[in-house]
Amino acid sequence: MAERPLLIFPSPQQANRSALGGGGGDNFTRPSHSRQGERVTLQLTRLKDAFERRAAEVLASPDGIDPSQVIVIETVGSVSGFATAVRRIEGLEWLGEFEIDEIAPDDDFYRTDSDENPNDKTMRGRLYLVFTDQAAMQQLLAQWERYKNDRNVVWERGLTSLRDVFDKLYDIRRWDVQDRLEESGALEIWREELEHAPDEVIRTEIELWYRGSQDIRNQSQQEITRLVNRVGGNVLQSCELAAIAYHAMLVELPRRAIVGILENPSTELVKCDSIMYFRPTGQIAAGERLDGQERAEAPDRGSFPYPTGDPCIAVLDGLPVENHLLLRDRLSIEDPDDLSPTYQVRDRIHGTGMCSLVVWGDLTNSEPPLTRPVYVRPITIPVESLNPPYPERMPSDQLSIDVIHRAVRRMYEGEEGSPPSAPTVKIINLSIGDQSRPFLQMVSPFARLIDWLSHKYGVLFVISAGNQLGDIPVSKSKEELDALSQDEREKLIIKALYRESRHRRMLSPAESINGLTVNATNHDSSGELDPGRLFECYRTPLPSPIASFGSGYRRSIKPEVVYPGGRVLYDFALDGNRVVCRPHRRRPGHQVAAPGTVPGDGAKTSYSRGTSNAAALVTRSLGFAYETLTELLDEQASDVPVDPYLAPLLKSLVVHSSDWDVAGDRLRNILSANHDSRSIKHAVSRWLGYGEPDINRMLECTKQRATVLGFGSLSEEQGHEFAMPLPTGLGSRKTVRRLTVTLAWFSPIVSTNQKYRAAQLWFDMPGNRLANDRQDADWQAVRRGTVQHEVFEGDQAIAITSGDSIGVKVSCKSDAAKVQTPIHYGLAVSLEVAEGIDISIYDEVRAAIAIRPEVDIRTRNPIE
Repeated sequence: MAERPLLIFPSPQQANRSALGGGGGDNFTRPSHSRQGERVTLQLTRLKDAFERRAAEVLASPDGIDPSQVIVIETVGSVSGFATAVRRIEGLEWLGEFEIDEIAPDDDFYRTDSDENPNDKTMRGRLYLVFTDQAAMQQLLAQWERYKNDRNVVWERGLTSLRDVFDKLYDIRRWDVQDRLEESGALEIWREELEHAPDEVIRTEIELWYRGSQDIRNQSQQEITRLVNRVGGNVLQSCELAAIAYHAMLVELPRRAIVGILENPSTELVKCDSIMYFRPTGQIAAGERLDGQERAEAPDRGSFPYPTGDPCIAVLDGLPVENHLLLRDRLSIEDPDDLSPTYQVRDRIHGTGMCSLVVWGDLTNSEPPLTRPVYVRPITIPVESLNPPYPERMPSDQLSIDVIHRAVRRMYEGEEGSPPSAPTVKIINLSIGDQSRPFLQMVSPFARLIDWLSHKYGVLFVISAGNQLGDIPVSKSKEELDALSQDEREKLIIKALYRESRHRRMLSPAESINGLTVNATNHDSSGELDPGRLFECYRTPLPSPIASFGSGYRRSIKPEVVYPGGRVLYDFALDGNRVVCRPHRRRPGHQVAAPGTVPGDGAKTSYSRGTSNAAALVTRSLGFAYETLTELLDEQASDVPVDPYLAPLLKSLVVHSSDWDVAGDRLRNILSANHDSRSIKHAVSRWLGYGEPDINRMLECTKQRATVLGFGSLSEEQGHEFAMPLPTGLGSRKTVRRLTVTLAWFSPIVSTNQKYRAAQLWFDMPGNRLANDRQDADWQAVRRGTVQHEVFEGDQAIAITSGDSIGVKVSCKSDAAKVQTPIHYGLAVSLEVAEGIDISIYDEVRAAIAIRPEVDIRTRNPIE
């Protein structure tokens, strides 16, 4: 136990939830009623014609397929109650809604400045997806005619929201061939496969619209099976998961069918209205590696004892070298899918490296290993390419969603009569990403799965944000770059990265709202070296040049944290008349266990870097935090069933120890010329999240800093009030003090609702006078995800008497849906002054907590 261990709040007082202020209404100018009538009538006429043409094709088909079609309705701004209106019109079926950003202004819809002059800022809106048959389409058109003739027409009960939709309608069209192929990048990847792969068949995932009726889902699958068979293909697998509104089929299509689609996408298969997307398989990779080919002998770590107890960490990744000197007897590997025969030892790079980082950290630092074994489930295989070692990807003969679902379910429920394989795991490291699916506006099925599993099993997924290995266009000559100082070059490259940020977005499933997404900083412990003709983009501990950009769904803070991912060296490369910076595959980086270069050599290391490394190191830190936390709870809360709260507490702890620090100051300084005070916070958090965790802050307190943990379960409209004691030593002193509060939870999800997050929790501090100057991230953005982290500072002298405290109130409300079961949360509150100031914050807070009366423990644990 640390000299000054973390503290535990007494049980909170029950209360009603606090009021939650809104974020303001829609801020845009829209066309007049008459102008809207003109523009939308044209769109609806085109839609009606396209709808009727497709309906005629369907009716002429010998298969008797469902004539319903999907229409896409795009609005500028939000509309409440539209789903209710859709359900009141017979023949319409609600499929979902999504928030969209970056709607381009035009002459009809635009933002205005403070003087009401139009500007070129993009707008936010909604994308609504609805299945409709011909009769419902006619009724929708009739409702439009009523609106067009008289905006103030009296609507039937439940249909009033149609007026708001028509007011704000930006575009309306059919979901068509381009939607099914282009968003997923299928056409481009198919062209590459045809060029490089000799196979006579190409596997692809067909993602179907998730229909509310099992009978309709069966009919849709049968229809697609007929169409696949008709072109000479086969169906290999199908998967339905109602909890995440997912329905997909894995199919094999002959080369000639793919060639036909590339030549003319409007084939019967691609035009099938039951299909949402075609997605190439095998795109989910265990990191786009920047692994060096150099090998070194593994350091001697034989003096450390082997792990004992049950695992608290799982790694879902590639197959590691189990008998490596550094990993032997430290892993619990389970391979029920029998993937090991597909792996030669030389190819076991990513899984070996990730397990090495989780167990040992960067080997350069000579740190102790984890004290518990790590559970490992291989989920990737090597994919043959030009030169070994081969890249590692999820198998193309299985649906990736099904693989992950089965792997996690087996851990907590068992499979085919076998007992759960790892029920004690609270942290799952997932350092993989879908290269074909950068996060744009819809939450991917992979992220939805992670969110659902996280809430269902109470487990924290630690997810890498994804590597961006593309060139950095700096638009200067080599001579101009060479003439720049290190500071000037750093500014130039950071601005170039921000200009390219739209093309360097996080990779699925990094947008998961319940997971902890980790970006990488350009830092490691490898020390100085002579890079030769190569160079480092910058020396300040900023996010790595290969790190991805957020933000998350509904503009939430994503990634949550950054952590050292290894330094990346770059080379200059000519690209026409400009220079690009290109990442290079050599030291420095993190030293990790690696396969040997000859059979039987299990004692080699190499250097690697990337967001996978950063995620693995955060996972390792959480392993130590788990030991500290369970010991603390055993000592201070032994009468409480704490298991449901461990993962939320771990999530709150790692974010709680984070701040922007030097990196935030540097980014603000570089970006300040083009951003106001609020937008600059958004720009910084897109790359930096809440900042870099300080692991020591996760594990212990200091004389000048007290960290107190709370936890509980809240139902809808409930609140819990915690009391953070105020040290009398702060009274009447004009001393800078910092108050940090972090709240984390796992929310249920509603995949078809734009809000997506079913339960919103938040904290507020009514009457806080001690420190109320908000630092770092925007106060509204921090409430959009499932972790709220805020830092407050102040220096005003206030009167404090014995027994005074700051109230921290945690509240719960429904967001996308009614909260069906209590939501477990973890809370961390820290009060501190600068080191060296002679105020014993910790001792005073600990003494005050020790004498506070306990409340009935059921207020903390309402889960009966």
